[in-house]
Amino acid sequence: MSQAPVTLESQALSKTYYSTDPPTEVLRGIDLTVRTGEFLVIMGASGSGKSTLLYSVSGMDRPTSGNVVLEGRELTSLSDAEMSTVRLTRMGFVFQQPHFLSNLDVRDNILLPALKAAPRGGRHAAVTRVDALMARFGIAHLKDHGITQVSGGQLQRASICRALAGEPAVLFADEPTGALNSTMSTEVMDALTDVHRDGTTIVMVTHDPGCAARGDRVIYLRDGVLVDSAELGPWQEDEAQRREDELLVWLRKLGF
Repeated sequence: MSQAPVTLESQALSKTYYSTDPPTEVLRGIDLTVRTGEFLVIMGASGSGKSTLLYSVSGMDRPTSGNVVLEGRELTSLSDAEMSTVRLTRMGFVFQQPHFLSNLDVRDNILLPALKAAPRGGRHAAVTRVDALMARFGIAHLKDHGITQVSGGQLQRASICRALAGEPAVLFADEPTGALNSTMSTEVMDALTDVHRDGTTIVMVTHDPGCAARGDRVIYLRDGVLVDSAELGPWQEDEAQRREDELLVWLRKLGF
């Protein structure tokens, strides 16, 4: 059986902060492969390096050593301007807080990066795609609303639309449900699951086993080292509780 193609990988990825005495090693030689179309979840205790790993492989932070390759292109040697272009055109991001511009309505917040990423003459296609995404995720009726006029769950769905508007190779999510109640969390995870079923590659950091159970694979970090991984397979709604229970057993064995 042929292996799935690879969208993202890191080799011997390390991150050390020298502003502390002694220096703080946050990542220690991480080798990671993310298959095309995979939903990969990163877990670990607080301070284990989860978010640092996500930021390092997405080019938001530069590793101290090691390599990151996206779609066959080595990223760690790129200039800041080149890396910004890659993030804009080949990556999408969903954070715990949406980070929208308060002077723009919901639709324009989603549309702005899509327009910046669009090729010359591609404005119409970008607008059409954004409107289709907003309709798909049930927020089209909020297009003219200010960002303070919608719920946290609706803002996160808008964040997912914004992340997908540029047709990224991979969507990165850092604790996307961390600031939401259980109902809103389910809404957001349903949206991400829907995105993944379309074939989008997702890399998500979470501390919530229920959210993690949505992934195809979960990796576990401890003190900046990748210590284990669990293959969960494709998500099935009727297997939700079983997947979460099995994942919890695995996590507890790792000291979570």
